[in-house]
Amino acid sequence: MLIQSPCTTFRLGYGPQNARRELVSWATMRLLTHARSRRTAHGPAIARMHCASFGHAIASAMVAALIVLTSFGVQAAELDPRPLPITAALAALGEAQPMPPWRDFCDSYPRECAVDLFEPSVLELTAAAWDLIEAVNERVNATIKPVSDMEHRGVVDHWDFPDDGYGDCEDYQLLKRKLLAEMGLPRRAMRITVVLDETGEGHAVLMIRTDRGDYILDNRRQAVLAWNETGYEYIKREGSEGPAWVALHGEERAAAVASR
Repeated sequence: MLIQSPCTTFRLGYGPQNARRELVSWATMRLLTHARSRRTAHGPAIARMHCASFGHAIASAMVAALIVLTSFGVQAAELDPRPLPITAALAALGEAQPMPPWRDFCDSYPRECAVDLFEPSVLELTAAAWDLIEAVNERVNATIKPVSDMEHRGVVDHWDFPDDGYGDCEDYQLLKRKLLAEMGLPRRAMRITVVLDETGEGHAVLMIRTDRGDYILDNRRQAVLAWNETGYEYIKREGSEGPAWVALHGEERAAAVASR
């Protein structure tokens, strides 16, 4: 199958899995090229202001991917012999306060923080959806370069899209969710999650809640793992019913890392 855009023509690999992965790679690179060109032409402050244009770039880049999903989605789910993973869901333990930089991000990108109660809070995990999740995780991890917020922006903690190709852990996850949501996965089932890593340091991952358990997208590893295979201590995540976050390790522990 040939995919054509104003600047690109390429042939997709045989099979729905290869097609999806190649389209994810192309769409991600197109998105980042668009963002970088805006930043070069207008400067960082102006580039960050063009949230609508940023979203339009993603939407246009995903048109071909959505065509492939429509063509191959059901077929892949029926014919793909690979077993899908299964694990337990991670239970929420009550409300928790959002991270302070999250509130600032929501002021800039309110649509990214809105909870659409008409969307499912749990994704039906198919072979097609799993391929997309793995491909987006791999491509964003390979494309974005890690840098601390202090080095990048001169502040301790700032949440934003990595539109110049550099970002901290949460920036990776925000971009992954945006890409997956534009591909048709329910944003409500994809929750930004705060954890403590093996050294006790704060870290952000993307939790995808599915009918086969909860899975973690992480900028530190290419594999998408079940939440209980990561070695992390889960503190809190975005809620699925409104703007409040939910605690995953008791309210006292969640409050202790509220400012991290």
